[in-house]
Amino acid sequence: MHEQLQSLADDFQSASERVHRLRQSVPPARWAERPPSGGWSVAECIAHLNLTAEAYVPRMRDALRQARAAGGTAPARFRMGLIGWLIHRVVSPGSRTRVKTSPAFVPTAADSADALVRRFDELQAAQQELLREADGLPLQRIPIASPFNARVRYNAFAALAIQPAHQHRHLDQAERVWADIQPRG
Repeated sequence: MHEQLQSLADDFQSASERVHRLRQSVPPARWAERPPSGGWSVAECIAHLNLTAEAYVPRMRDALRQARAAGGTAPARFRMGLIGWLIHRVVSPGSRTRVKTSPAFVPTAADSADALVRRFDELQAAQQELLREADGLPLQRIPIASPFNARVRYNAFAALAIQPAHQHRHLDQAERVWADIQPRG
């Protein structure tokens, strides 16, 4: 697998491990508890990641079909393009930029912890499969419209890179929520 795609696969795997650590650490009855300072619960953070992946996976499948049809090969080094790079920076962990999400991506009701993690795992498997299918394709030449705003477009490689960065940002958030709500001993 292309080195950059393997790095993204590792990032997806790391996100999965973090979700499973949260599942083991946070009692199921507390997944929906919001922190005293406000914001999303652990369950809402994971539900948001699921909503996002559900929007990205079909777009990426279409992009991979387009890339196969376009022909050509992967470059030695993928580039995200300016818009993709900016979005990646904004959604990455540690970014101080706060962006209000689109209404379609605000979780309205959270499933049980088990159901959320099960769906997260299914979507992670789909995204890992997309990475395998993307290997060798000219991803940088295929544009994708953002599911958050159809007027915003970036290339397929950027879309693949944005997803795990976004996951880790919200997993940081979920871990902070648990730190805020867990009983002090």
